[in-house]
Amino acid sequence: MRHTNDLSIIEPFKAFTDRSRFKVAYGGRAGGRSWSIARLLLKYGMDHRLTILCTRQYQVNIGQSVYKLLVEQINLNKAFVQFYTIQKTNITGRNGTQFIFRGLQNPSEIKSLEGVDICWVEEAERVYDDSWDYLIPTIRKANSEIWISFNPDSEDSATYKRFVLQKDDRMISVFTTYLDNPFVTDEVIKEAEHDRKTDIDKYYWIWMGRPKKIGNAQVFKDKWVIEDYDTPEDAQFYCGADWGFAGDPTAIIRCFVKDGCLYIDKEAGGHGVEIDEIGMLIDSVVPMKGWPVRGDSSRPDTISYLRRHGYNIIPSTKGAGSIEDGIAFLRSFDKIVIHPRCKGVIEEMRLYSYKVDKVTGDILPVIVDMYNHYIDALRYAVEDLHRVEPRVRMI
Repeated sequence: MRHTNDLSIIEPFKAFTDRSRFKVAYGGRAGGRSWSIARLLLKYGMDHRLTILCTRQYQVNIGQSVYKLLVEQINLNKAFVQFYTIQKTNITGRNGTQFIFRGLQNPSEIKSLEGVDICWVEEAERVYDDSWDYLIPTIRKANSEIWISFNPDSEDSATYKRFVLQKDDRMISVFTTYLDNPFVTDEVIKEAEHDRKTDIDKYYWIWMGRPKKIGNAQVFKDKWVIEDYDTPEDAQFYCGADWGFAGDPTAIIRCFVKDGCLYIDKEAGGHGVEIDEIGMLIDSVVPMKGWPVRGDSSRPDTISYLRRHGYNIIPSTKGAGSIEDGIAFLRSFDKIVIHPRCKGVIEEMRLYSYKVDKVTGDILPVIVDMYNHYIDALRYAVEDLHRVEPRVRMI
């Protein structure tokens, strides 16, 4: 077997060299988390005498642990081979460092371990809340650390709530996907690209590390795709704006229609945008100054300010059923095609959903008023098209 002295890790994981009680690594498949952590821990174990506990929710035998991964990394590196001794159920270093492997399903085995310096919890998405409540105070040696790696499954999981939604200053977080991994294979890239084109929900869950959503509740399910395309020179652009208020973002979009499909090729926006900054966002989206932009009519002060500064803002038409009618119109296109640079639109298309009954799981005919700012801007942009005959507007 060929050995090297390469101890390289993926760039984001250099953050793990800083001291922190919790070090959290999560994201999509092939994000390079496990082998980066394995290399770091093996290097730390060479530099200092450490007791490193490798655990997960269920481990009946050593084959269900990260033991094999660590052995593979040792065998790839000449220095590791010379330093570590690989035994049937553990790994030891010449300085007394030891890697121990246990499952959280047996708390007594964890409790009996003394002096753990680093605890690595792999596949942490499956760890239950009571397991965390038991494990965390058990790892109590001075300056001890808990390293956590996982692929998100659900926002309701104990791990996601505890270490992603409830971050604190004792935590270092690293989010990676296959796009951050310079060592990813062509096979992985092709598989991810296939899912991006054929099953966008699966792509964002498996490859982009987003929590799984109830796909059938998605308002625009099966109507949108992501495609990298060149905007036609003769495209007729329609622009829309949703003004930020309180914690809501300002969102500006540009779109055009071609062959029965609605294309979204530009967006701009952000949280906390001041009124005198909106013009710069509009300038980055519209073809030229004075181009018509249909904006949310509920903010007449914003529209008046922008008009005084030379922007052609047209108030949207609101009324009973306007949201539902606008959504129905957007769904009437053969496809909604989103350019990859329009990340805000893509995120909202994924998350904009109907309400789901928590008891029965039934999808209710009520749209959740969240993740809809770029989508509202899109509705406003095409209001004029909505008023003409479908056969005309599809040209």
